[in-house]
Amino acid sequence: RGKRQRFVDKNGRCNVQHGNLGGESSRYLSDLFTTLVDLKWRWNLFIFILTYTVAWLFMASMWWVIAYMRGDLNKAHDDSYTPCVANVYNFPSAFLFFIETEATIGYGYRYITDKCPEGIILFLFQSILGSIVDAFLIGCMFIKMSQPKKRAETLMFSHAAVISQRDGKLCLMFRVGNLRNSHMVSAQIRCKLLKSRQTPEGEFLPLDQLELDVGFSTGADQLFLVSPLTICHVIDAKSPFYDLSQRSMQTEQFEIVVILEGIVETTG
Repeated sequence: RGKRQRFVDKNGRCNVQHGNLGGESSRYLSDLFTTLVDLKWRWNLFIFILTYTVAWLFMASMWWVIAYMRGDLNKAHDDSYTPCVANVYNFPSAFLFFIETEATIGYGYRYITDKCPEGIILFLFQSILGSIVDAFLIGCMFIKMSQPKKRAETLMFSHAAVISQRDGKLCLMFRVGNLRNSHMVSAQIRCKLLKSRQTPEGEFLPLDQLELDVGFSTGADQLFLVSPLTICHVIDAKSPFYDLSQRSMQTEQFEIVVILEGIVETTG
């Protein structure tokens, strides 16, 4: 049979695109932190570098403006004059002073004096702004790196599900295993059957979701995933597969989505 497009790919990516919602961009910007975390790595790095570059140039320009308005640039080599920031002669030197302050490298050749109240105010503003930018961007990068999507690469599912007898009952079965030695704490598995159907009232549901029981009533859905396990769905009178024959199952259009949830032991 020809390969049809899946609702959920094998790697867990959902093939859904939302359109014509109205105000979509503003909604994403209102949750800017999550939007940045969801971006691809190349855009994250670009925004990271761009934000720091713009912030650094802006704050360095503010220090240069203060030195320019006070006339410190013209009197920089006058030993009897006390400037706002010592040894700031031009924009590069103002930029180096800002970097020393922002990165807490330590004052040496360039330092702020007590004769400049506007410089003290700018210093406080720079400290607050720098802390906010660092917390936002570094936090975004940390969450981006610690996302559990890559952890899913070492969780293996069987390529196909099979229907066979187990304990005298017809069962739909597949296997799941964890390649890493670190455990999945409180691991739980769920199965959803996605198919279209028409209600008795004539309403067409293009993507109806039905729950497949994989041991919810007995607690079998709570997994101790230290070795590969076989997940079993009993095809009884409550199962949506109960009325399907082998031939009709091959022609039916449906999709089974398996959801494995748990806490990664190493990172929480």
